[in-house]
Amino acid sequence: MEEGRHLAIGARLDGAPYTTRLTMRGHTLVADEPLEDGGRDEGPRPHELLCASLASCTLITVRMYADRKGWPLQSLSVAVRMDRTSAQGAVDTRLDMALVLEGGLDVEQRARLMQIATRCPVHRTLLNPIHITIREGA
Repeated sequence: MEEGRHLAIGARLDGAPYTTRLTMRGHTLVADEPLEDGGRDEGPRPHELLCASLASCTLITVRMYADRKGWPLQSLSVAVRMDRTSAQGAVDTRLDMALVLEGGLDVEQRARLMQIATRCPVHRTLLNPIHITIREGA
């Protein structure tokens, strides 16, 4: 995402315990909580969507870089694990990513793609200060 770009996401929760409809650029997604947490399990949890954003952005960024370089990256995948702990109001969040690169890449290409994976826009957003304001809207 280029600097200065703004995103707008709409979210609405009607009637169902936690089922939330998310809209963006004409697309619709659903977030929910699992049955054991009082939801209807109609979609991923919000934290799962956060991990999915990081995973997809990482793969897209690496794929774009490899394509621009003409490197023989056939496919790639990533598994993201989130561990969150809280104590005395402080939350410690750890994200672990296991990236698999498939194709005839040499050692230097693999190392460079692993560096590029840390530079995806979502990764950079999560590592830098995030300022959140909330207000009552109309």
